[in-house]
Amino acid sequence: MLEMMVEECREAADKLLEDGQKYELESLLNGELDNNDVRLILTAGAGGTEACDWVDMLQRMYLRHAERMEYKAVIEEKTVGDVVGYKSVEILIEGANAYGWFRGEKGAHRLVRLSPFNANNKRQTTFAGVDVIPVLDDEIVNDIDVPESEFEITTMRSGGKGGQNVNKVESAVRIKHIPTGINIKCTQERSQHLNRDIAMKRVKAQLLAIAQEQRCKEINAIRGDAVEAAWGAQVRNYVLQPYKMVKDQRTNWETSDTQGFLDGDLESCIGELLRKRSRTEQEARDEEM
Repeated sequence: MLEMMVEECREAADKLLEDGQKYELESLLNGELDNNDVRLILTAGAGGTEACDWVDMLQRMYLRHAERMEYKAVIEEKTVGDVVGYKSVEILIEGANAYGWFRGEKGAHRLVRLSPFNANNKRQTTFAGVDVIPVLDDEIVNDIDVPESEFEITTMRSGGKGGQNVNKVESAVRIKHIPTGINIKCTQERSQHLNRDIAMKRVKAQLLAIAQEQRCKEINAIRGDAVEAAWGAQVRNYVLQPYKMVKDQRTNWETSDTQGFLDGDLESCIGELLRKRSRTEQEARDEEM
């Protein structure tokens, strides 16, 4: 009887601690855009076939994490790799505070492992870029004024399924914001006009998010912010061989449970990022006073 009471007290204490930590993290998601839905754009970087496989691994990790957090996640676009995996994947995640929760995932993610695509099974380093874009209402997007001269717009044929129109007509659109290097491609619709509108909305949404991160009052004041998926730019390292470790470069948070992390157990790491972001923003506000 006593053992049962002790066990019940322990479970109640654990639940209380878990609820307290959850409340703490929710209180940190108070940014102007934090409550918005979010798009994650995963792009293969340096590493060729290995990088495309790494994008596939990251896609799986984020989809599983979204499920753990009870978010709704949908793959909106993906470009298949030449051998395996994907050159790029776009995931829409919907739910309360989705943008605020995933905001810190932006940057280059570095993988180190014994490559299954190397004939000599040598250790290889590869990279993938993760862009995080808030989903904004049309009214907000339309109020964002950016000169047309700052955009470079190109059209191309969409690959994959969709009928003859998709492969014969240049319906896909890529928009690059020249000052920052932000690059968005859209192939969702069969109409070039619709794809252009969608791509422009996403570029403007990203510009607004960056302006807030850099505490700029005007869009034209932001600095270059394109994610570079290459050596020296990584925000997190995932080492699978010769030892196992995931380490976030910004907070020094780390774990040896690499499989659990890649299976979507990101809460502790993201929580530490939120705490650091809160401290950094408070320090910036104090300096302005």
